[in-house]
Amino acid sequence: MSDTSTPVRAWTRWQDWAEVVLGLVAVLSPLWLDTTNTVMWTMIVLGALIALDGLFSLAMPGVVYGEYVQVVLGVLLFISPWVMGFTDMTGAMWSSFIIGALTLVVGLAALPAANTAHRGMAGQH
Repeated sequence: MSDTSTPVRAWTRWQDWAEVVLGLVAVLSPLWLDTTNTVMWTMIVLGALIALDGLFSLAMPGVVYGEYVQVVLGVLLFISPWVMGFTDMTGAMWSSFIIGALTLVVGLAALPAANTAHRGMAGQH
């Protein structure tokens, strides 16, 4: 029998804070990277979605699908150099690879905590 009397605390999970930071780095990266208009907007849009998902997960720690959204956004950022055609822009390409991979890894690391929080909230309707 598990202890579900401990309330789930919002704004405390490190994985979600990491997601917000990674999203902000992606949003701001066109400031220091050579980009085209397409690359700039790819980084800004995906980065903003990553940061917003992190904020949502921080505010609602028992909602598990936010972590799955994070994983998908990490994959999208990782593959964006191929999909959007900027593999020849080394800085932007590597930024997308690294930020996307870290977003994916942090999202996968957050899944057990989100599942635990979700189970803990099951009886609190």
